[in-house]
Amino acid sequence: MTTIKITFKPKQVASRLVSVIDNDRARNVLIRRYGLTDTGTIETLESVGQSYGITRERVRQIENHALKSIQKSAEYKDLAASFGELANAIESLGGVAPQEELLSQLSKTAKDENHLLFLLNVSDSFDRKKEGGEFVHHWYLDGTRAKSVRDAIRSLYSSLNETIVLPEEEIIERYKEELVKAEVAQDNAETLLRWLSLSKKIASNPLGEWGRASSPSVRVKGMRDYAYLTLKRHGSPMHFSEVADQVYTLFGRKAHVATTHNELIKDSRFVLVGRGLYALAEWGYSKGVVKDVIREVLKKDGPLTKKEIIDRVKRERYVKDNTIAVNLQDTNTFSHEEDGTFSLI
Repeated sequence: MTTIKITFKPKQVASRLVSVIDNDRARNVLIRRYGLTDTGTIETLESVGQSYGITRERVRQIENHALKSIQKSAEYKDLAASFGELANAIESLGGVAPQEELLSQLSKTAKDENHLLFLLNVSDSFDRKKEGGEFVHHWYLDGTRAKSVRDAIRSLYSSLNETIVLPEEEIIERYKEELVKAEVAQDNAETLLRWLSLSKKIASNPLGEWGRASSPSVRVKGMRDYAYLTLKRHGSPMHFSEVADQVYTLFGRKAHVATTHNELIKDSRFVLVGRGLYALAEWGYSKGVVKDVIREVLKKDGPLTKKEIIDRVKRERYVKDNTIAVNLQDTNTFSHEEDGTFSLI
């Protein structure tokens, strides 16, 4: 994993730059907006505006004017080496870096993060894409390259669907293909995964499989989702006690057997296909008891012999032949014809 270090102290550099501002209110606005205080509290435009009796927009104007004043100062030019180190840090992370990772890599404390964020904002060497519906906050050196990185992510997202998840190696390869179309060359897997982490619509699950963040195969909010991933990984029906065991083995989450059973019963993603055996509904298993399955088979295919019915029902349920035969004796539901077939009444 890439590790980056800086030789300067963010607080000292930030303090030197803030001291450039002669106007007390403008200087105080910067300090409060970026949390350059002992408490490290970052205040909103509205909060700062209320304390001065001015609008949010006016606070924004004061902040922007103060930042531009710093950029024109001699102190700013004297500290060019520090900004050069920040640029090198972003470049070492692929030239496009998620803000959270960038700050965590360079900071020792939360207060350091505030001072670094101030330095990133005051510099004219790099730009930021603010967090929105598609992407998290991220910083970059080249706007054209950053746009291509995002466009490739959008194309990749469009090629995915809600049910399929991909192993890490495959999502990387598919993303590389989209980047080639966007005329961006990048082979470093770590960098590619970092760029993918910019997306709020593509994510990985606890098993390291990637897909749409909204997919039930990716999002994990509780025991039912862990059970879903467990069955998905297994690929065939499992007893609820096995599901509970595997949830602990795979994810380290203790799952009480009875609780697991109750969760499987309540969730429409799971289908009971045998005595305590559950499958995923997306695998094509029919819901309901054995009699319901027989009814659906006859409704779909018309009259069938006992053997044909048993064969079809056993594709949907893990039950004994005799259990199916007993259900066929329900004369209120099924009719045994003279030719030996069964049909619905």
